[in-house]
Amino acid sequence: MKTLQVERNEAGVVTVTLERPDKKNAINQDMWEELLEVFSEVGDRDTDRVLVLTGAGGNFCSGADLGGESERERHQLARMHFFGQVGMALHQIPKPAIAKVRGVAVGAGLNLALGCDLVVAAEDARLSEIFAKRGLSLDLGGSWLLPRLVGLHRAKELALLADFVTGAEAAEMGLVNRALPEAELDAFVADWAARLADGPPLALSLSKQLLNGAYAGGLREALDAEGMAQAVNIASDDAREAFTAFFQKRPPRFEGR
Repeated sequence: MKTLQVERNEAGVVTVTLERPDKKNAINQDMWEELLEVFSEVGDRDTDRVLVLTGAGGNFCSGADLGGESERERHQLARMHFFGQVGMALHQIPKPAIAKVRGVAVGAGLNLALGCDLVVAAEDARLSEIFAKRGLSLDLGGSWLLPRLVGLHRAKELALLADFVTGAEAAEMGLVNRALPEAELDAFVADWAARLADGPPLALSLSKQLLNGAYAGGLREALDAEGMAQAVNIASDDAREAFTAFFQKRPPRFEGR
């Protein structure tokens, strides 16, 4: 690929690195298209169990590449619809996704990170919903993600003032899951990814689906959806393996069936 580095290990962890370090990994048209391709591929491959999304050169992503007039023209409705497909493809990957954030994560780059299920940031990372300073409004799911993560008033503060916050401040307000010293970031994310890859794929996928739909209905709908998901889990080979392993006092070996 022109703009992404994709690495897979034997455990099923797929690490996708945004590779435009000279532009702080700003997302150009090639990267948008390649992200959509990779997100779809990870969702379809049974051997892929966890996605880790990160950036090269000490930064996560500086947002959409608005460097040229042709790029700016792409922010018309048809192009925005395509960008939305990328955000939805990430949201719908039926596997856990972790964003590993160092350096800057701003605009669409920040919302790309927030679209993952878990976000781990360096304490000194610099995050911003920078859109207002560019004469733009939120995109790539920011208007949906922010109030769910930090509440409505804090979401408006982040969006309307477009200030930068550090990774440590983002963790304190609940925008990211963890903020760590930069030197500890890789090892921490690798541990989380390994634990998720070793988990029951079907159960994790169904839990993710349930949580993503948590704001769509009331308690009755949630209970019904949980019941359907649990019925699928109980009938699975993984659940039988988990119970067998428990009684045999050994770690379970999950295969996603």
